[in-house]
Amino acid sequence: MTVKEIKKKLSKKAIIFKTGGKRPTGELLESWIGSVRWQHEGENFPKDKRENDMVPIATIFLKNLPFIPTKLSGTELVTIFMSNDVWDNLVSEDLSSWFCIRTYGSLEHLVPCNYQTDIMKPFPLTPNLVENDFPCWDGGGIPDDIEDIILHLETTEGIEYFDDICEEIYSGHKVGGYPSFCQSGFSFGNGYEFVMQISSDEKAKFNIVDSGNFYFFYNTQLSDWKVYCDFY
Repeated sequence: MTVKEIKKKLSKKAIIFKTGGKRPTGELLESWIGSVRWQHEGENFPKDKRENDMVPIATIFLKNLPFIPTKLSGTELVTIFMSNDVWDNLVSEDLSSWFCIRTYGSLEHLVPCNYQTDIMKPFPLTPNLVENDFPCWDGGGIPDDIEDIILHLETTEGIEYFDDICEEIYSGHKVGGYPSFCQSGFSFGNGYEFVMQISSDEKAKFNIVDSGNFYFFYNTQLSDWKVYCDFY
């Protein structure tokens, strides 16, 4: 396998979100960081295991995006809430019990709610399609067989993964692509696929310990979410 073939095999599409930079519209299809803007009538504000109000983290519209992961096909909106207790439990491999992740297969019957939080400054997000998101080297999503080929090429032809193969590792809030791990990669096993990332955001005043990220994995067969966190 040549370097060109490896790059073609590894590159993935992703939606990268830019924070702010535009006037909010408050309309459907406008994604947000630091605010949950829509829900079904009758849905209650989520509470954590200790019956404390959770923190509204993000509103991510998938409808009309130029790309979404296959695992999220049929989903048009995702809203994310987080318990403040998550900060005391970051050593846990799966943080999903400290999150409330709501998915909507249709935008019909949604009503505005405009939930915000004191710990973040809300901003609208602007989506942008990229087609060259690449995995981190250490456990970032490179299949074992391709990793072996890269190691062989590094030895025989003197190539370097980050210089000759990897084009971009997109950090920040994104849907699809690869997780931009700060530390060694992590996997929840068969059936769970990385689909979304929420990152530390200076503009939104949101810092995950030390410029870290929350990674969201989804299993369609189980309709189950897993959440992982790492930081520098």
